[in-house]
Amino acid sequence: MGKELYKIMTYGCQMNVHESEKIAGILEDLGYVEAQDNEPDVIVFNTCCIRDTAEKHIFGNLGVVKAQKKKNPNMIVAVVGCMTQQENYDTLLREKYAFVDIILGTRNLEDLKTAIEKLKISRAEQKKGEKKYRYSSQEMISNYLESDDAIPVTRTSFPNAWVNIIYGCNNFCTYCIVPYVRGRELSRPMDKVVDEVRRCLDAGYKEITLLGQNVNSYGNDLKDGNTNFANLLREVGALPGDFRVRFMTSHPKDLTEDVVDAMVSSKKICNNIHLPVQSGSNKVLKDMNRHYTREKYFTLIEMLRKAMPDIGITSDIMVGFPTETEEDFKDTLDLVKQVRYSNAFTFIYSPRKGTPAADMVQIPYEIKKNRITELIKVQNTITKELSNEYVNGVYRVLCEDIAPKMEGMVCGRTESGRLVTFKGNKEDVGEFFNIRIKQSKSASLFGDKE
Repeated sequence: MGKELYKIMTYGCQMNVHESEKIAGILEDLGYVEAQDNEPDVIVFNTCCIRDTAEKHIFGNLGVVKAQKKKNPNMIVAVVGCMTQQENYDTLLREKYAFVDIILGTRNLEDLKTAIEKLKISRAEQKKGEKKYRYSSQEMISNYLESDDAIPVTRTSFPNAWVNIIYGCNNFCTYCIVPYVRGRELSRPMDKVVDEVRRCLDAGYKEITLLGQNVNSYGNDLKDGNTNFANLLREVGALPGDFRVRFMTSHPKDLTEDVVDAMVSSKKICNNIHLPVQSGSNKVLKDMNRHYTREKYFTLIEMLRKAMPDIGITSDIMVGFPTETEEDFKDTLDLVKQVRYSNAFTFIYSPRKGTPAADMVQIPYEIKKNRITELIKVQNTITKELSNEYVNGVYRVLCEDIAPKMEGMVCGRTESGRLVTFKGNKEDVGEFFNIRIKQSKSASLFGDKE
């Protein structure tokens, strides 16, 4: 008889991607192997609740799994992560999705092992007619950092390794649910972070991505005088080997000159930053509780480009926040035209229950749709223009993967974060190449090995 199989459905941010690596580590420690084409014995939904579309996808796919479970009653179905941490969602899942066996929150992933073991014992001992055993917990445990460090990790993103440096968020932007579902900020000790990075490098990883809801506030909760994001970058950048370091996400209100100096001081820290602006209107930024102005944001962009002229800057931009007028939206367009992002993740505001913005008068969807269409058009034009500037240049690219749907091609990124496609094979993954860019297509670049 073969080993039992698992499948993980991941939604949301890079933090969730890395937490799914931890879920995989737990399941493999229990003896499961990843399912390929076969139906799994355990399926875990690692959820997101940042936007409404993510929740709709999750509930839609839960409906598909319900049919699968009818055919295989012994299948274990677990729902974990941000969505379950919202108020009353535990009750919703237990009542409307009675086939879900395990429900866990954002700070008790280590309970997955215990839950599966208890569930199997309960099923073996269950008598006919008895109420089915279920495991549900959304407790934010006090020793979370210790328990999280003990979770085994099955990394799936080679040659990149995700490394958490801080959990939670203290910012309480009026549109955002994250502080409510992920809790207050908790920074990992610097020596723990550096040690994990060192182990990843020893295992052959060539790119390290430091993760946090707000990496720039790393160490604020520790108050030991030395633990801060700039010093962490210096420590990681001083490690031996040929590798790169990226990080996300940076909050503009906490980006300091010291962090920029740390980026410049090491060739291993990529000249690349994701700096979400959300809006170009001072009024909307204030209503969002972002704690900076458009003028302050422009100052940060100037500081970054003065220190690193070739830096790649990306952003998150929201349209349709409840108080956004047409004039406010024009301010956002103006900011985008002035900053000239390499790329921007644009999205329509969707109310998140329990946040202050959800109780504001909402803008009609048609207006939001028209605004985001115009914003995307402006940003696409800028991205295309910036892409053309790469043509005929030679850039060092880390090969990350086989190019999807392009036989004989691989893809990777420049230090500034631009995607490059070139001829290669799976043996190239994890290696650095000097690539001469021959062609650009919107956000994508195409080139040849030198």
